[in-house]
Amino acid sequence: MGDGEEIQENKLHRGRASGRKADKKKQKQRHDDETSAQRNPKAFTFHSAVKAARSARRTLDIETKKMHQPLVDRAPLEPPPIIVAIVGPPKVGKTTLLNSLVKNFTRQQVSHIQGPVTVVSGKKRRLTLFECGNDINSMIDVAKTVDLVLLLIDASFGFEMETFEFLNICQIHGFPKVIGVLTHLDMLKNTKALRQTKKKLKNRFWTEIYQGAKLFYLSGLMHDLYPKTEIHNLCRFISVTKFRPLQWRSSHSYVFADRLEDITYPELIRTDKKCNRNVCLYGYIRGTNFKSIHNVHIPGCGDFAIKNVYALPDPCPLPSNEKKRTLNEKERLIYAPMSGVGGIVYDKDAVYIDLGGSRQAVDNRAIVENPLVSAIIESKATIDEKMAKSQISLIKVSSIFDLLLARLTCELNWKENLARKAKESFYQRQSQKINWNRLVYGSSGDALKYNLDKGERQEVGEIFLKKDSLKRNLKDQDGLDCSQSNYTNLDCWNDEQYRESIRDCFVSGDWHEEDAQKMIDQDDELYGDFEDLDTENVSATKTAESSDEAEQDEVMDDSRSNKTFYETAKAEMAAQSELNRKEFEGLDDESRIQYEGYRPGSYVRIELHGMPCEFIDYFDPKYPIIIGALNSGEENTGCVQVRIRKHRWYKRILKTRDPVIMSLGWRRFQTVPLFCMEDHNGRQRLLKYTPEHVHCTATFFGPITAPGTGFLVIQTTNDKVSHFRVMATGTVRELDKSVAIVKKLKLIGTPLKIFKNTAFIKGMFSSTSEVAAAEGATIRTVSGIRGQIKRPVKSPEGVFRATFEDKILLSDIVFLRAWYPVDIPQFYNPVTSLLMPRGEKTEWQGMKTVGQLRALHNIKPPQKSNSLYHPIEREPKHFNPLLIPPSLQKALPYKNKPKYTPKTAKKSSILSRPVSTMSSKEKKLTTLMQQLRTIEKDRLYKKKVKKEAERKVYMKKKEAEENKRHKKMQERRQEYYRKIARAGKGK
Repeated sequence: MGDGEEIQENKLHRGRASGRKADKKKQKQRHDDETSAQRNPKAFTFHSAVKAARSARRTLDIETKKMHQPLVDRAPLEPPPIIVAIVGPPKVGKTTLLNSLVKNFTRQQVSHIQGPVTVVSGKKRRLTLFECGNDINSMIDVAKTVDLVLLLIDASFGFEMETFEFLNICQIHGFPKVIGVLTHLDMLKNTKALRQTKKKLKNRFWTEIYQGAKLFYLSGLMHDLYPKTEIHNLCRFISVTKFRPLQWRSSHSYVFADRLEDITYPELIRTDKKCNRNVCLYGYIRGTNFKSIHNVHIPGCGDFAIKNVYALPDPCPLPSNEKKRTLNEKERLIYAPMSGVGGIVYDKDAVYIDLGGSRQAVDNRAIVENPLVSAIIESKATIDEKMAKSQISLIKVSSIFDLLLARLTCELNWKENLARKAKESFYQRQSQKINWNRLVYGSSGDALKYNLDKGERQEVGEIFLKKDSLKRNLKDQDGLDCSQSNYTNLDCWNDEQYRESIRDCFVSGDWHEEDAQKMIDQDDELYGDFEDLDTENVSATKTAESSDEAEQDEVMDDSRSNKTFYETAKAEMAAQSELNRKEFEGLDDESRIQYEGYRPGSYVRIELHGMPCEFIDYFDPKYPIIIGALNSGEENTGCVQVRIRKHRWYKRILKTRDPVIMSLGWRRFQTVPLFCMEDHNGRQRLLKYTPEHVHCTATFFGPITAPGTGFLVIQTTNDKVSHFRVMATGTVRELDKSVAIVKKLKLIGTPLKIFKNTAFIKGMFSSTSEVAAAEGATIRTVSGIRGQIKRPVKSPEGVFRATFEDKILLSDIVFLRAWYPVDIPQFYNPVTSLLMPRGEKTEWQGMKTVGQLRALHNIKPPQKSNSLYHPIEREPKHFNPLLIPPSLQKALPYKNKPKYTPKTAKKSSILSRPVSTMSSKEKKLTTLMQQLRTIEKDRLYKKKVKKEAERKVYMKKKEAEENKRHKKMQERRQEYYRKIARAGKGK
């Protein structure tokens, strides 16, 4: 074709859109858009239905195990440091691990650590590290308060008794998060033995904790510390671990003290070294809100009333909220006042030191660049000792005269600036007053927030403020104090528009529907909803009401979207926690503290008066100091009924009335329990010993604690015993003062006289009054004949008349089974281990048991002769030969019939006996006796025949009389029925 010719354009073919050919083509192209699994589903399905079901069940089991009961999240916005306790038996590497953790978190090495150490582990988390000693008192306190436990296990030795004791203590007091750490792995040189040991200890650890519990391995030491990589992995896991709130800590507030000061007046100590002390304890509030009106209990010391509580700046604050991957050196803070580490921070009446967080580990000593801090740390003597030795006056004489002159001048010029002084005094008094309006009506009752700019206010008399603007928000007007009248600007009511706006207020008839609805809406806007303070219902304004409606809609949407009950419950708990958090956001800190107390996460200073002097003199930072708040009623003591079971690892059974040490709530105390078992009729029957592997009931006198609280029982706090120290565990059932525990009493008596079914019993009672108290009681003989006590007899004393089911014998023994009440011993002795001298805190000794006293004084227990075992002599029994009746012998087969052997002829007894001949006189006597026997036999026969004849005559006569009486009764009966028949016909 040439360039000038046009190209022919043909019409495009249009395929069929319907019909048989189009359907066939569509059928072929249907699989082009499908995946391989859609085109060939059989190739991508499971091969075994059993394996698929097993996999599905395993997936559901894993999801179900992750589910917990939803709880309201009460965690504060800035939570307190997480307490991490390092627990383990002696010589297992606790101190080395603590130094390694501090080194990893702070990049500095502290030579000597005592007490708790607080470090910043991340942008939103702080840790308080504490080393728990091998003291059961410390282990109990640590199990109650810590959030995370690093349980150290010596891999070269295995699990020790202290490890199992601590795990049992944790099971009772809430069971915090536990991470296992295996140490001394470098002692195992063989690789195969090392692998087997790890596997064996891991399986045992999973058995004690739960399947899949985290276990870390720490190999040998490098420069007296564990390897950096292993410690870094452990620290990273600690920094991201999540914790579930425990029930006891969610309902109680407590402070883990990290600092202690004695503020007692020195003159009192000088005059009396044993006087009570005034002590200040510092720490972060944990658990719930801490109120100053609470009484507190310090485990190992006792109950105390709070004198003052002050909120202080956080000594170890969290870093800024800037987005960054890691913390810089300045943000890696450490706070350990008991170890002498920290910068200089001034308090109300004290000063403590804080080391700067930087690389300062030189020759294993903490060196500070500030010479003042270094001088204070390296000081060997106290300030009082230096002042006593020095001869330099701290203040010059001229300075003293200048101060006195200035003070005298101020006193003479008291009349100057009276208005300004009055204004300052008024503002000071107003600031000290409690804003009751704000406490009663909430944040909506705050006073009007005036704009204090110079252009919108003017001072009247230099005291009061006058506001010119009339535009106020309705919500702010509602916040005005209604007790103060405001009559300014009354001229506006002359305006017709203002009078028209209040016209409906004076109408007595019905409103229009639109106006009524409008006014109701305005009232809702103005006043909000009703607030029920008794039931702690949160006040809801219209905004909150709309949010509630939105939440209900969301719940309905969730139910429509097939959400599970667990997910719905979690959403409700999250909404509740958000509502709780927003409730007090509008209040200032002072009002909020007065209403709800100090929030968790606050660093406070608690002042306690009347502390024992031993608490200060024998203070040891290695033992934890816990300030546990007591809720309402928990400071009282009373009868507590618990459900208890002896621990299966404890060797002996527990005996009633033996003093034991209990750990219940915050307290550790010694008491005397009574064990009992409830019968089918509700009777509490006293037990002498606890049953094996079965729960029983125990009642003791001790502190009032909420039902459901767990407790444990130990015999001694001494750590030099070789057996398992946890004796029993259980939970509190109820607090009932009227519980009656009874003991079985068996009284024994013998019959004095017997008259058929009535008998007089003696020896059971000693007086008539005792018999009168037991009238109507059921008695019984040893043979099983039952009876009842009727009346006492005047003489002899103590004898009574009783009736029985059958006639008893004089040889019978009668006993009365009775029950008498047992009083609960009111013995409560708190364990004061913190008041013991250093090195003797584990040797606290309370009341001793009877067995301990006997062993101490070498006294043997008294033996009762009736309780001793005597040898039993049994005579051999001779049984008669088996005799089968002839009738039974006939029915037996031949093989089972007894076979009788022919009897051998007996030898004549005459031949066997010696021959004896009677004399004539003896023969006569023998003949006479035979004749007399014959006569007597004949006489008795005749008498029997005569009596039989008389009996026949009597029976005939009796039969005739009976026939006659029967005939007469029949006639009377017939006559009676005839009369009834005639009377019936007459009617």
